[in-house]
Amino acid sequence: MAADHFDYETTLQACASGDQQALQRLYLQDGKRLMGVALRIVRDRQLAEDVLHDAFVSIWRKAHTFDRASGSGRGWIYSIVRYRALNVVRGRERETQVDEEMLESMDAAQLDHLPDAFMNSHDLGRLHDCLAALDTSRRNSLLYAYVDGCSHREIAERLKSPIGTVKAWIRRGLMTLRECMG
Repeated sequence: MAADHFDYETTLQACASGDQQALQRLYLQDGKRLMGVALRIVRDRQLAEDVLHDAFVSIWRKAHTFDRASGSGRGWIYSIVRYRALNVVRGRERETQVDEEMLESMDAAQLDHLPDAFMNSHDLGRLHDCLAALDTSRRNSLLYAYVDGCSHREIAERLKSPIGTVKAWIRRGLMTLRECMG
């Protein structure tokens, strides 16, 4: 169906009413082009897939906030993808990259003065409490990934969930843990 004949506004209304097929129609209509938008911004296929997944979750959850008077449904959908992608890029710019050479140049005396977080039982207790506060899906995803060393695909198989959902659970679970441990 051509984009100029597709009724985005009515489809968004259907999403707001809980029509899952409407969300699927949106994805089938523009998923490839939206992936292209995300990919051009984040320049990484896996990140672009995550952006697209998160954007469609957001579209589903926020469809009721779409207002025809504020603009077109298509523009609203594309802006969600664009802003999600830009937020990912901004977040990556804020990450501190560890320089391997710098770590190697640190002598043993410097490393001895670094706190051992694992040995600090207070932090372990806090980590346990923060993990306990997560919903089961996020907690299990994190534990499978960081304790068992499972790949996203392996976790998806264990939890019988889509890989994009598992990635989102891990990412959001880590964000929640960072806030909790902060």
